[in-house]
Amino acid sequence: MQQLTFPNGDKMPAFGLGTWKSKPGEVYTALRDAIKIGYRHIDCAAIYLNEAEIGNALSDTFKEGLVKREDLWITSKLWSNAHKQEQVLPALKKTLSDLQLDYLDLYLVHWPIAFKADILAPRTGSDYITLEEISIIETWRGMEAALELGLVKHIGVSNFSVKKLQALYAEAKHKPELNQVELHPLLQQNTLFDFCKQHNIHLTAYSPLGSKDRHPSLKAADEPSLFENPVIVSIAALHKCTTAQVLIQWAIQRGTAVIPKSINPTRLKENFDAQVVTLTDSDMKEIAALDRHYRFLNGENWTTNGSPYTLANLWDE
Repeated sequence: MQQLTFPNGDKMPAFGLGTWKSKPGEVYTALRDAIKIGYRHIDCAAIYLNEAEIGNALSDTFKEGLVKREDLWITSKLWSNAHKQEQVLPALKKTLSDLQLDYLDLYLVHWPIAFKADILAPRTGSDYITLEEISIIETWRGMEAALELGLVKHIGVSNFSVKKLQALYAEAKHKPELNQVELHPLLQQNTLFDFCKQHNIHLTAYSPLGSKDRHPSLKAADEPSLFENPVIVSIAALHKCTTAQVLIQWAIQRGTAVIPKSINPTRLKENFDAQVVTLTDSDMKEIAALDRHYRFLNGENWTTNGSPYTLANLWDE
């Protein structure tokens, strides 16, 4: 299994299991199946509303001796209603309690967006808090405190642009070590990729398969399909593998981590087996030509009903 190495020598498996959209009642079995298959990197978040069930699965798995805690890399994320410095540790401790863990391997600021403490999903502009009122560096001080207390081993961000990374990097005592963003052949983010490489910031690719099972309100009527892309289909046929396996291995060979989600045992195994596929230089060049800067998750849900956030100030593009 390919791994990404952090400055202190810790190694994160490049292939992991995403748990967004894995419903309570499903994620317990899916996680246990995944660990039995060989998954060792689990990506979680408080807003996925399934961390308590994931915690039950982890606890039972440890009790049965299938794996030890130190065998797994477990990531979670700070939700946007806990961005004040003093809110970070309580939010983290709730996640640790739900996951039944003493520490996380990696903790991320989920979005560069803030809203009020009693709001889970903003409905009006008054639910939001601007980044002038709660700056990213204030939130980051809480993340740094968690690191210094040993509650997390590494800290990073998610959905951050180069501009936001630069601003954070300039003021951070402990630099962000990872940025989790949407990455796939239609959204390769080469400028961000190069910046992160230059600054020793690892990247994790979310929605690497296009997130077809997300809520209809987050979908465009005419969005493209990665699975039906002729180049991806052709490469999959050449290697006698699935299109999903091509998409996963592309991310790994590019040097990023990748966290496809599934609850289906067959697909969990197929996704895991993507790691034995080897794409050629020619394959990688063909896929590189597919980039069209297309976001499946474009962030429009954060910009409605009087929100102070816009696509321009979210992505800085």
